[in-house]
Amino acid sequence: MPQVRLDDIVERIQSYHPDADVDLLQRAYIFSARAHQGQTRLSGEAYLNHPIEVAAIIAGLKLDAATVAAGLLHDTIEDTTATLEEIKAMFGDEVAMLVDGMTKLSQMELQSREQREADNFRKMVVAMAKDIRVILIKLADRLHNMRTLKSLPPEKQKRIAQETLDIYAPLANRLGISKIKTELEDLSFMYLNREAYDDLSGKVNQRRIERETYINELIEIMKRQLAEHGYKGEVKGRPKHFYSIYQKMQKQDISFEDVYDLIAIRIITDTKVNCYAILGLIHSLWTPVPGRFKDFIGVPKSNLYQSLHTTVIGPKGERVEFQIRTEEMHRLAEEGIAAHWRYKEKSAISQREEQQFAWLRQLLEWQRDLPDAKEFMDTVKGDLFPDVVYVFTPRGDVKELPQGSTPVDFAYSVHTDIGHQCVGAKVNGKIVPLKHVLRNGDKIEVTTQAGHTPSRDWLKFVKTSKARTRIKAWLKAEERRRSILLGKELLEKDLRKHELSPSKAFKSEELLKIANEMSHNTLDDLLAAIGYGKVSAHMVANKLAPEKQHVEPLPKKPHQKQAKASSGGMKISGMDNMLIHLSKCCNPVPGDKVIGFITRGRGVSIHTADCPNVGELTFDKDRLIDVSWDDLHTTAHAVKISVKTQDKPGLLASVSSSISAAEANITHAEALTGEDLEATLNFTIDIKDVEHLNKIIKNIEGIKGVLDVKRVKTG
Repeated sequence: MPQVRLDDIVERIQSYHPDADVDLLQRAYIFSARAHQGQTRLSGEAYLNHPIEVAAIIAGLKLDAATVAAGLLHDTIEDTTATLEEIKAMFGDEVAMLVDGMTKLSQMELQSREQREADNFRKMVVAMAKDIRVILIKLADRLHNMRTLKSLPPEKQKRIAQETLDIYAPLANRLGISKIKTELEDLSFMYLNREAYDDLSGKVNQRRIERETYINELIEIMKRQLAEHGYKGEVKGRPKHFYSIYQKMQKQDISFEDVYDLIAIRIITDTKVNCYAILGLIHSLWTPVPGRFKDFIGVPKSNLYQSLHTTVIGPKGERVEFQIRTEEMHRLAEEGIAAHWRYKEKSAISQREEQQFAWLRQLLEWQRDLPDAKEFMDTVKGDLFPDVVYVFTPRGDVKELPQGSTPVDFAYSVHTDIGHQCVGAKVNGKIVPLKHVLRNGDKIEVTTQAGHTPSRDWLKFVKTSKARTRIKAWLKAEERRRSILLGKELLEKDLRKHELSPSKAFKSEELLKIANEMSHNTLDDLLAAIGYGKVSAHMVANKLAPEKQHVEPLPKKPHQKQAKASSGGMKISGMDNMLIHLSKCCNPVPGDKVIGFITRGRGVSIHTADCPNVGELTFDKDRLIDVSWDDLHTTAHAVKISVKTQDKPGLLASVSSSISAAEANITHAEALTGEDLEATLNFTIDIKDVEHLNKIIKNIEGIKGVLDVKRVKTG
């Protein structure tokens, strides 16, 4: 690829903005050249080539001179001795703000790749909210990095390519910039699966001449038909890009030879009316394929994409996809949100455009609501990159939702309060359950009831991030409210034992001081911690009462069983007198990795780290606590094992003897025989720890006739 020069960039900008500030670009180029002087990339080329190429990509999106200048300067603060103050003094606040935004996206020192990507995405959302051009520069930067990825080590190539495919290509798609999205996808595909990429590109190239001939014939037919019927239109042929072909092969589980619509013809006409007229003309020439017509003009995509898509059985029985759009629609399809900038003199999109990109504001709300970067990333991914369905409100307005969405998702998409108060729904006039999966074209009506609140069960079926986030936020707020009330009630009881007035205590500065000493900012935070079981009300009351008024809890009588922090062989750091029980859903034993969950009224429930219920428990992180096994505790633990054997006499006795020989007590045993000459032996045994259990299982596996041995974790 020939080296881009500054003159090429200037010429490109002046083609769409004759009055662009060329002096700004020349000064930015000189500053960047001096700052990067002597620096080289891993490929050996001068580092300056990178910012020039990035600026050229930005100019290709027809952005303003300030953004192109920022592209030339985007690495100067991070990689050279240049400072933000210098950039501001020489190029003004606008360029400095864009360069600073890019610098902040790049400056990260995080522990894991997953955490780094999540935090990177969060920073991009904040940058988008401030000025969308920061992300456009970032996409240009990533595109040129992908074009020059071959000079990096293979493991780094794969890491960057995967991040590009997971984040940057979908983001370019959501912003509507298809030409960047498709190139990022194909480049990522090449580095992530070179064998499949080479195989696919080879097969496409083998049929290239044949397909080009076919495309040219179709183009000539359409040109004659448009002229004959008096329609204006530019006709272009376009082969599908490699990654989209590969995705189709994977999703439909078909071979390359079975991918029919490898050919796409694009017709760009002058008016919306003519788009539909040309569609009718195409359908009169060739048979349309049922189910393959999509009207994105009547119902635009959320990234503003508009076009008519139809697939027909063309000449020689080949499937051909036609895309029909106006020039303006085509510009938006290629450049997306960048097309709204052009050479505007302002640094914010108009109110109308801002409304069209409401999802940007939604992303910003999520990043504020979800302090954990990984949780934010997981929440956003579902809504940012979904396959979608289009449904209608009772008034005929269109809502775009991810596939698999339900009436509850629809309700939350209208308004948070509608979602909270949703009690029923009708789809196309028929009553449906709230977990009913919506389809394209459905008309949705939801019934609300004042005072109704969300159900935790909704989290099992909702699909949109907005619904999930709002439900979790309500549940968390409600959980906190209840914890504060419970904490207040518990503290009041202990205060009365000390003959202290609860009403006076709650108004005193002394109680707030105690809360602060225990790392709680407010009184409500302290009461919530008491309600959650993380802080002892007795301890707080003791701190508040004068020394002489301290009342110790009465000792337990000898015959009473006292709940201790080491109950069940467990230890909880910094907590006394906590009732602990081992959960029956996973039946943990010493040696298992475990977590503790503070329950309502039943103390701390202990689960194995891989328990199926842990996913729901981690929703409320305030009630999770660290626990560990007490090494000094020698209590026996009951565990279930299931042994699959050949159906032969004496095997039950052999297995039972093996268990007893390993110094484990059998408390229950049963034998079940099947029709396949196999038997299942189920035992409940008392063991010391996981190591003891593994030894028993290994001994049983060595018995002739035993087919399989496994631990049964369900209660």
